[in-house]
Amino acid sequence: MHSPNIQYNPRLDQLRWLAATLVFLFHFHLEYRGLGGAGLTGGWTALITEGHTGVGLFFTLSGFLFMQIALHQHATGREIVYRDFLRNRLLRIVPLYLVIYLLATSIGRDKFQPQDLLYLFVSNLGLAPTSGTVITGAAWTISLEFLFYLVFPFLARFTLERGIAYLGGWLVLMGFFKVAAFTVNDNSTLMYFSTWVGRFDQFLIGMAAAMLHQRWQSQLARFAPVLLVASVALVMWDTALMHRVAPFGATPKSGFWVYWSMIESAGWAALILAWVSFSARLPGAIERALSQGGKVSFSFYLLHMALLHILAVRFKLIAPTGTLWVDAAIMFAVCYGATWALATLCYHIVEEPFLRMRRSYGAGRTVPVASVS
Repeated sequence: MHSPNIQYNPRLDQLRWLAATLVFLFHFHLEYRGLGGAGLTGGWTALITEGHTGVGLFFTLSGFLFMQIALHQHATGREIVYRDFLRNRLLRIVPLYLVIYLLATSIGRDKFQPQDLLYLFVSNLGLAPTSGTVITGAAWTISLEFLFYLVFPFLARFTLERGIAYLGGWLVLMGFFKVAAFTVNDNSTLMYFSTWVGRFDQFLIGMAAAMLHQRWQSQLARFAPVLLVASVALVMWDTALMHRVAPFGATPKSGFWVYWSMIESAGWAALILAWVSFSARLPGAIERALSQGGKVSFSFYLLHMALLHILAVRFKLIAPTGTLWVDAAIMFAVCYGATWALATLCYHIVEEPFLRMRRSYGAGRTVPVASVS
C-alpha cells in the first residue's frame, strides 16, 4: 500500500497478504469441517487451525508501519499533524467499514435499535450488529485499529522523547491489566481475543520493533536469513503451543491467554524485522502477486467470510476426484481465487477512490532532537 508519508516498501504489503491469508485459512478450515470434511489436528497445522493469529500480525504490523512513519518524519524535521493523520486514517478504513456495517444492520433489520449506531465505534464489544452473523464478523478488529489511530500520534511523540523504554513501561502496565482482568472475567479468552486489554500490547510491540529496526538496521540485514528461519520457527512454535494448551473456542477461561498476545506478537515482530531486512528477492511474478495481495488485503479480510459462507451453503462439499486432500485443495483454490477477485473489485470500487484523497500529514516544523534509544 503506497503512502504519501513514507517510501513504499513492498515487503510490508507481502506481510499483509500473509496475515489475510492466515485468517482466510482459519475460516476456510472451520467451514470445511462444518460441512463434514476432515479437520486438521496437531501442532504442525496450527497456523491453519489457529489461523486467527493473522490478526495479531495485522496489529503488530500496524504499530511497526506507523512508528516507521513517525521516525521518518522526525528524521526529516517534521511532526505528525493530528488532524491530517486522522483524516488519512478515516479515508483508509471508514468507507469499506461503513459498507460492512450497513450490510450487518440490513441483515439484522428486525432487531435493530437506534442505539446500535454507537457500535460503529465499538464493533468489538457487546452485541454489535457486525457480530450477529458470520459474514460480517471480521469487522470487530476495525474498532481496535481506530482506537490505536486515535492515540498513536501521542504515543509516537512520547516514545521519540523518552525512547523505547516508554513502550516497555506500557507493556508492563498492559501485563498488569491483563492479570487483573483475568481475576474477574469468566470469559477471559474472548476478552483477550477482541478487546483493548488483550490487543493493545501488540501495537506497542510493533512500534518497538520499528525502533529496533532503525537502530540495528545494518546488523539485521547481515543476519536476516538466520533471523527469518528463527522467526518462522518461533511463530510455528507459539501457535502450536496455543493449539495444545488453549485452542481458541475450546475453553472460556484460560490463564494462557494472559500472556498469549505478547508471545504471539513477539513472533510476528521478529518475522517483520527479518522480512523487511532480507535482501534476497523472490521471483518477480511472485513478488508482484504477493504485493497485490497486500494491497487488496483489507477488502479480502472483510469480505472473505461472506463468500466462504455463500459457497458452503450453495455447493457444500465437492469431491471431483474422490481423493480427500485433492478435493480439499481444489475447494481451497476455488474459494481463495474467488475471494481475491471479489476483493480486487471491492478495492477499486470502494477503497481506491478514497485512498487517492489522502495527503501528507507531516508539518514542516522544526522538531527538537529527542532520544530515540
